[in-house]
Parts: sequence; structure tokens; C-alpha cells
Amino acid sequence: MLIIHFEKFRKLLKFPKLNHFLASFLFFIIHCFFFLFLSSPTLAQERFAFSEPHMGTTFMIILYANDESQAKHATQKAFQRINDLEQIMSDYLPESEVSLLSKHSGDAHKTKVSKDLFKVLKKSKKWSKKTNGSFDITIGPLSKLWRRAFRQKEMPDSSAILASKKLVNYKWIKVFHFSKNVKLKKQNMRIDLGGIAKGYAVDEAMKVLKKQGIKSALIEGGGDILVSEAPPEKEGWEIFTPGYKKHYVLKNKAIATSGAQYKYIQWKGEKYSHIINPISGYGMTHRRTITVITKTCADADALASSCSVMDHAEIAKFKKNKKWRIFIE
Repeated sequence: MLIIHFEKFRKLLKFPKLNHFLASFLFFIIHCFFFLFLSSPTLAQERFAFSEPHMGTTFMIILYANDESQAKHATQKAFQRINDLEQIMSDYLPESEVSLLSKHSGDAHKTKVSKDLFKVLKKSKKWSKKTNGSFDITIGPLSKLWRRAFRQKEMPDSSAILASKKLVNYKWIKVFHFSKNVKLKKQNMRIDLGGIAKGYAVDEAMKVLKKQGIKSALIEGGGDILVSEAPPEKEGWEIFTPGYKKHYVLKNKAIATSGAQYKYIQWKGEKYSHIINPISGYGMTHRRTITVITKTCADADALASSCSVMDHAEIAKFKKNKKWRIFIE
């Protein structure tokens, strides 16, 4: 960095006998302008927004970049990362890695999985233990049953719910940390990563943007949002919950909202939502919305999903943890 020495500065002036006070003053002013110049960005950051369909929803990226070229290049790489993760983690795709893993459930041998899938399975088991099964990615048989029910607009048979529930137990997932192998202990188990995969994809997409030099960005996928540094001249990113009921200003945080208000089946006067309780096997009947703010989107996604099926006493225990903030509407 250029440092201007005071005595050399005086010699550069055409008036060597210049009053010492005036010379000092000019020296100070020049230094101020010099450091202001160094600290100012050479280009004003512009706002850009992009969206693409992935994982059965729309992913949106808003970012600030020097120009459109930088913004497009960074966003394309981020969307590609999301697409790659969809090919790994979507149970809607019969040839996805997670679908193939489910097909090997009950096999005697272990299954080698990718680094991404292993990380998500490991994190999912952690959340299952923390929530005593309120979060359970082996919910797949129940998910399949209820998806069909929503398509046909009729309540699943209670015997079918019971049979599917017997295949749900996160403890039957065995992960081998050194070899990155996985084994599903019971035949016909089915993994559904719907409560964590989108959050993980958002986290990974943000890592891509940061590697491309993007410092200020917002990524949203299916209600899961992650923000990095605040936009220029702002305190943070303004986030509104569905229906604009609540407003948050965040930076370097994740926020996820899970609710059961809009999609449901009505049967015998009761409304059963698309959010399934892995313990009971039934869709939730309350109209509660949960919002979680924490460090990563995968954790916010998993915790919001978990709290959607917990009772208020269980949620109160999690509210005591300062690693996250939980809001109930």
C-alpha cells in the first residue's frame, strides 16, 4: 500500500517554507481522499434475479454483481449444482441415487453412496435422534401412500397406513463412516429426503456463488431461504413469511417455513394436511405454520419440518436452544 511520508510531502510542494500547520492540514486531507478511494468499489454492484424449476419447486437466486456476465456465470453454476443434487436426492426420479438405495433395502450387502448423499443421510439421522423420530427420512412408504391419496382426492385406508408405518424407523439406517457405505436393514424401506434436501441444495448453491466472488445473495427453494452479506447500503435482506404476516431483516442466516394450511384432504369433517407425522402415519390436522431461523438451510428445513408434527411442549424444549429461533403462527 502507498504511504505518503510527511517530510517528503513537504519537499514536493513548490513552497518549501509553507507554514507547518497548513502543510499538515493538506497532508491530512490528501490521505483521507486516498484511503476513501482505496475503500470504494471500482464498480457499483447491480442487482440481478434468476429462477429455474428444480426438485418439484422453483428455485430463485437474487444477487449483487459487478455486471450481468458475472451474475449469469455464477448463477448458472449454482443452478447446475442444484440440478446435480436433484439427480442424487429426489425419490420422484426412479434412477436417482436415493431411489436406487431404497431398491437395495433389506439386502445383505452395503451400498456405496456419494459424498453428498452420505452427508445428508448422516445429518438426517442426527435430527431424527434429536427429535425422537418427529423427523424421519424413512417416511417414504407413507409419503408414497399419501401422494396417491392427494392425487385421487380420497383418504388412505387405515390398514394401508398401518402397513406403511411398519416400514418407518430411522434406526434401520446404518451408516458406515469410514467407507461411506449405507445399509437399509429392512426390506421395502423407502427414503424420502423432502424435509431436508432442498435446504441442503440451497446451502450448496450459496457455496458456489461465494466461490464465484458473489458476496451478497439470496437463494430460495420451496420456502427455504439462505442469505449471505447484506445488499449494498442495507442492514440485511428483508424476508416476509407467507401472507406477509411477519418481517425479518437477516444476513448470513437461513430461514425456513413449514405449514399445513393450504394442501389437505377432508374426511369425516377433519382436514388432513400433506405434512405427515411419521409416528402416527397420518397427515397433520392443525393449521400451524412454523418458521425457523438458524445458520444453515438444511438445519432450518429439518427443524421446521420436525416442529410441524411436534406438540407445543416438545417445541418449547427446542426454543430454549440459542442456535436457532422458532416462531409459531
